[in-house]
Amino acid sequence: MTSAAPSTASEYWDKYRPTCDRPAADRFDWTGLQGTGPGAEVLGTPKTALDLGPAEGENAAFLARSGVEVTAVDFSPVQIGRARDFWHDIPNLEFVHAEACAFLDQDVRLWDAIYSTWGAVWFTDPDELFPHISARIAPGGIFAFSHREPIVGQYGAQQMGGKWLEGRETELTVLRWQHTPEQWTDLLKRHGFTDVQADVIPSPDATLGTLLVTAKAAA
Repeated sequence: MTSAAPSTASEYWDKYRPTCDRPAADRFDWTGLQGTGPGAEVLGTPKTALDLGPAEGENAAFLARSGVEVTAVDFSPVQIGRARDFWHDIPNLEFVHAEACAFLDQDVRLWDAIYSTWGAVWFTDPDELFPHISARIAPGGIFAFSHREPIVGQYGAQQMGGKWLEGRETELTVLRWQHTPEQWTDLLKRHGFTDVQADVIPSPDATLGTLLVTAKAAA
């Protein structure tokens, strides 16, 4: 039986990878391709970290196992429920059901590192999200995120697809924001971040790679 088409953005993400096993979480992964690219060293040595859009939560779990106090926020109740089931045995790891901007507006904690791996940073207007992140990252903290290398010319807000939306795209629009390294650098500097580095990690099979962006909050 075909499930009902989503009517909200959170319901769209409820349907992402509906069945999967608990990941190993034995490495921090920016690319989604095993053994490709850097790991948790990108974040430095944070005591606290915020994961925006954790999905199955394996990166959050890896950091928590390493002794970092991690909060992971996702606005899909299905994703959050599954992540809590997967990682209930790991201390110092909290999964919160909330929209990223709303959470950052309401929770007054500061984090040493804020990151997103193919997550909320890719799917939220940066001019709306970045001021919230800037307000909740500790001085000198690391902000890092990754998303798929954009197709040439497909920059800015791009409409998402998905088999559960076929024929119904006019009823629900889900956007992702993708930019070139230069465009991300300009955006981050405009929002007060420094030491910006943006590079494409090539895919080993010659398909589109992963764009990894890092920046520092003002000290």
